[in-house]
Amino acid sequence: MPITVTKPRRTKQQPPQEIIDEFWAKFTTKTPGKATTVIPQNAYADKIGKRSATATGVCTETSYEEAAAICKAKVDKIVQECRRVNSRYRDPHYDLEFDLKFGRRDCLESLWNTKGKDPPQSSFMPKAVKRVVDIFDNPQFYIDGPTANDVRQGRDGDCWLMAALCNLSNKPGLIEKVCVAHDQDVGVYGFVFHRDGEWFSEIIDDKLYLTKPDYDEGFLERILWEDRERVNSEEAYRRIYQSNSGALYFAQCENPNETWLPLLEKAYAKAHGDYASIEGGFTGEAIEDLTGGVTSEVYTTDILDKEYFWKEKLLKVNEDCLLGCSTGFASRGWGERKGIIEMHAYSVMKAVELDGQRLVLLKNPWGKGEWKGAWSDGSKEWTPEWLQKLDHKFGDDGAFWISYHDLLKKYNIFDVTRLFSADWEVTSIWTTLSVPWTLDYHDTHFAFTISKSGPVVIVLAQLDDRYFRGLEGQYRFDLQFRLHKAGQEDYVVRSQASYRMSRSVNVELELEAGDYEVLVRLDAVRNDEVLPIEQVIRNNAKGRREKLIRIGLAYDLAHGKGKIVESAAEKVAREAEEKKRREKKRAEIKRQILEEREQEHYLRMKTIKKNQKQVAKRNAKRKANLKKLNASRPTSATQRAGTHSEIKGKMSEAPTPPRPAIKKHAQLQDLDTATQRLSISGGGQTPESLSINPGAQKPDQTSEAPLQKGETGPTLGQQLDRLNHNSEKSPYPLQDPSKETEKSVTDKRHLETESVKSDGREATPQESEEAKSEPIAPSYEEPLLCESDDDEITSLSSLSDLSERELEIEIRARERSPLGRMPSGANPALPVDEQDEFERDPWNAVAVIGLRVYYKVSENDKDEVVKLQVVRPNPYAETENEESKPLDSGEKKRKGLDVDDSAKDATLEGEIKERKKSIAPSSEDLADTAELARSGTRAVPGADPLGRVSKKYWG
Repeated sequence: MPITVTKPRRTKQQPPQEIIDEFWAKFTTKTPGKATTVIPQNAYADKIGKRSATATGVCTETSYEEAAAICKAKVDKIVQECRRVNSRYRDPHYDLEFDLKFGRRDCLESLWNTKGKDPPQSSFMPKAVKRVVDIFDNPQFYIDGPTANDVRQGRDGDCWLMAALCNLSNKPGLIEKVCVAHDQDVGVYGFVFHRDGEWFSEIIDDKLYLTKPDYDEGFLERILWEDRERVNSEEAYRRIYQSNSGALYFAQCENPNETWLPLLEKAYAKAHGDYASIEGGFTGEAIEDLTGGVTSEVYTTDILDKEYFWKEKLLKVNEDCLLGCSTGFASRGWGERKGIIEMHAYSVMKAVELDGQRLVLLKNPWGKGEWKGAWSDGSKEWTPEWLQKLDHKFGDDGAFWISYHDLLKKYNIFDVTRLFSADWEVTSIWTTLSVPWTLDYHDTHFAFTISKSGPVVIVLAQLDDRYFRGLEGQYRFDLQFRLHKAGQEDYVVRSQASYRMSRSVNVELELEAGDYEVLVRLDAVRNDEVLPIEQVIRNNAKGRREKLIRIGLAYDLAHGKGKIVESAAEKVAREAEEKKRREKKRAEIKRQILEEREQEHYLRMKTIKKNQKQVAKRNAKRKANLKKLNASRPTSATQRAGTHSEIKGKMSEAPTPPRPAIKKHAQLQDLDTATQRLSISGGGQTPESLSINPGAQKPDQTSEAPLQKGETGPTLGQQLDRLNHNSEKSPYPLQDPSKETEKSVTDKRHLETESVKSDGREATPQESEEAKSEPIAPSYEEPLLCESDDDEITSLSSLSDLSERELEIEIRARERSPLGRMPSGANPALPVDEQDEFERDPWNAVAVIGLRVYYKVSENDKDEVVKLQVVRPNPYAETENEESKPLDSGEKKRKGLDVDDSAKDATLEGEIKERKKSIAPSSEDLADTAELARSGTRAVPGADPLGRVSKKYWG
């Protein structure tokens, strides 16, 4: 079989800059966007989008109370329903028992989204599922209240959640606020959690996973157990392997009959979809989910004043903040540091300063594994007095003391969570941004007005993708923001970089009343090993329908918050822009139509002039031929009579036999040929100028009949008479009916001459006699062809006459045409084989982000303290006018580089005073800026969203 070798494609030579520009043009997608709904026609996501489009202030305590009230109502409803039918509650949306028995594992495992790899075997291998009343001998939700000593981590990697619960147990009432309502007899439990700035409720039943299978379903365990005789083997098996806290597969309380911890863990897993989704995390994020607080990362190497950190943070722990700590982040160390486990979360229980010693009590959520250094259990620092002062007992229970010096030395990260009391309110708003590859502050930003001075906490957050694990997509985002006073180039404060917790960043500061802007910057990182969302949906639509519906609904509700809802001002601007575009399109189509008409008129006139020249040339040639023909004819009757006598005498001497019929027919063919020549010579003329041609094309049918023997065919004159008779029946009239006879004779003589020339012979005597009997015209004059036609020339003035009806018809025709719908300048997509890797899968990073502003309020504050809005670029700005004008200098400078950016100096403009002003403005500059803002020369919240200076939307 022959092998064909394709020639390598030769690349065209381009300048380096053109190559780079072409690369970036292909790198970024031309149609940015993100899937916002997984479930088809999800009306619930639309409701969320409309509700999140406007920002309203809500008290943090009120938001929790509303969610708690809904949770209690749900529990009461289920209790009534179950008691009515005499049945325990079974959660149809998170049924552990049937999920395990049927092998679905939807309650254990997340959607798989790794490209090119099959899902590995799950590390979760529970053997059985039973209800709380069937596991515990005397089940109780709380025994002496929830405490840190109750917490024991199970076989799930959720130490971050366990550490957060240890923190919450230090502050009375926090865990009780999470566990809202329950009915142990019916088996229903209600919890509330905080997600993306809002509280929500979660309902579960009382089924829990066990480590050992049932007595009747076990095999290996049954063989080992039956090795020894027992009075009641089944009951003994249950009491040893399937009873109380020690039998649970996941988290468990220290007390054998306490149940709040495993049930809370189950509710948290259900809220996120499965137990695998809560593996791995950070203590601060879990505290946020359980309290609604705000967490900041503090690195020990970044602490400026360690004395301040000790007094304001550690000594005040469990008051207005909770602390967690960890070590070994982003490092591959020994694995443990004197008993401290790397990459493991610990809880800061309390801090004391006694007799010159600064000590901190930490808690390991494993319930074992402690610090082996100074002040550890059994170390030389402990004396009976210190044991009494600190109320400490030795034992491997996971709780240990460590000095402040060793704490900063062995732990390198603190998670500090700010708690909010009832006198704090929050205002939030969400939006969706298309994130470019370049690292710069986005054109879309947030703006808010605060009516009173006081402490403020500003939080920039993105969606918590743990709630829709498997549908996160290929992009992850790191957040950063800067706070500016409205119209001011210098920023007030900026958020610190967060290297671990990418869910949110925040700053806490005192703000004066006024208008502020928040510029955001998103660092998007792409992971090509992760499947895109659409591929995950395709892979799971058949095999894991229930799982995809549950996680997809969570995805839709989350992304519904970022749905951009058109404001009233945007609607007015859009309609005005659409009207303007329609008018512009109409004007463009009208211009094209007129141009086409002008081109057609030009080509028509050029063709007419060319034909006129050809006609004039042919007419001149015919005149010359006619003049020459008339000059060669006999002029007197005597000469004509002599000529006829000679011909007659010669014919009498030698009589000519009759010609065959076929020759007579050939004579008619010569007549047709002559007639066709005459018709062709008049090509390009009007029908009036071709008076002979129609008759010549349809000769009389009698001429085609064969001649009888002894008969002679009709003479040429008779044929011409017949031709003229047919021409009278033609739909084309003769030029001059009054001269029909003269014209007919003239045509006879002309055709006779043409026939003689074309046949190469002279006329017979019989034909001469026939011709002699016909009246002879004094001269031959052929009608001249027309050289102009005024009806075919359209005047230029009529070209511009285009009615509105004609224009509408043309516009509709172009809209129906596929070519008409193609946008101008759009190039057809290349075949997939000819596209490079970036054209096939271009950059398309889209994030849903939200801004929350926490502020203190008093009883006298009846009006809204903070008004928060999203400022989007005006897509309907007059580009033709903007191109000729410089960009708004204030807007351009506010989006400038950070002060510590290496290229900052090169981007500064003006003299040294102006350049310093852009970094650190003086008090006079600040006063001038405030005065400009008050005078309304730039857009501020509540002002016209289509301001001429800002060219922004406040939506």
